[in-house]
Amino acid sequence: MGAGHGWLGGFTVVGGIYVGIGSGLFVSAFVYFLAPPPPLPTRSDHPPPAREPRTGVLVVNLGTPDEPTPRAVRRYLREFLSDPRVVEVNRAVWAFVLNVIILPFRSRASAAAYAKVWTKDGSPLLTHSRRIAGRLGERLGERFVVVLGMRYGNPSLAAALDQLAREGCDAIVVLPLFPQYSNSTTGTVQAEVGRLVAQQRAQPTLRFTPPYFDHPLYISALAARVREVRSGAAVELHVFSFHGLPEAYVRRGDPYVDHCTRTAFALAEELGLDRAEWELVFQSRFGDEPWLQPYLDETVPALPPRATRILVSVPGFATDCLETLEEVDIRLRADFMAAGGRVLLRASALNDHPLWIEALESVVRGSAGPATACATGAPGGPGHVENPAPDAHSAELR
Repeated sequence: MGAGHGWLGGFTVVGGIYVGIGSGLFVSAFVYFLAPPPPLPTRSDHPPPAREPRTGVLVVNLGTPDEPTPRAVRRYLREFLSDPRVVEVNRAVWAFVLNVIILPFRSRASAAAYAKVWTKDGSPLLTHSRRIAGRLGERLGERFVVVLGMRYGNPSLAAALDQLAREGCDAIVVLPLFPQYSNSTTGTVQAEVGRLVAQQRAQPTLRFTPPYFDHPLYISALAARVREVRSGAAVELHVFSFHGLPEAYVRRGDPYVDHCTRTAFALAEELGLDRAEWELVFQSRFGDEPWLQPYLDETVPALPPRATRILVSVPGFATDCLETLEEVDIRLRADFMAAGGRVLLRASALNDHPLWIEALESVVRGSAGPATACATGAPGGPGHVENPAPDAHSAELR
């Protein structure tokens, strides 16, 4: 009994000590959060040291899976196809269709397609995009900080913007690698960048490059890619293939088809082609609704015997990717040959072609402002400054 009282008494004493400590900590925390912080020192005998202004350049491509596996492709497609600017339908209905029908069945087939074009360096789209950003940074020089971000997947836009913030960039030029504007590509990039920057305390000035579908250096780079494969070859017809878009989007005001058409005519003129020597087509349609026509996969197999030796170029694709390497180089070529075709040449995407990098430099300097403008500024003058609303499509989908 006495021992029990001793044990209990000791416990009471120890418990009281802990209660006292806890109470003290609680009171201290309460007082800390209620008490005003000491005033920030604002008086200084000297101005803060001057800092060399730096301009960030955010190079943006659409995105790609992290690896050619069903799980990684499913993760990528979910993010991509959940964007309301990519798929403009009722969100509740689309969420059911996407998660119950599309993702379970399409992810495995898409992963198999990616595996056919994957390299030891990884995704071709990501590899070429990194090279573009690197070459552009070399041309722009030390006043610019060039980083790469993907609208979907990695490296993410959020990570790229965080890097530019750490680098102390006062202004950011956003350069989507989409020469032709669409709400589903450039538009969604602008909206997402605006949403992310709006969350920052110290917000940089945002400048978005204008569409550059007819920039002379861009057209020259496209023509150079065509000449690389056309040299010495007998080509009966040129096919200019752009990524498709639902017709409904254009009817609602998307300028994409106008930009594609103007690029095609400018490229044909640069190559010295008559109108009968080239065709404009659209590829990579998805779903059952009408997309921009004529369709690549229907037009090309129907060309023989009119044309059995053709050259396909892809002016809207900044980099070689699934749509060029698998859809055109593998499937379209097989269909064309099976239909009686003899030769299908394909001009490489722009990737890191020197003229293309020079074009991008021109576009960036034109958008960055007079202090960094160069003689070969982009048509239409400097880029517009805007901060798109947070609520303000496409590639790598197969």
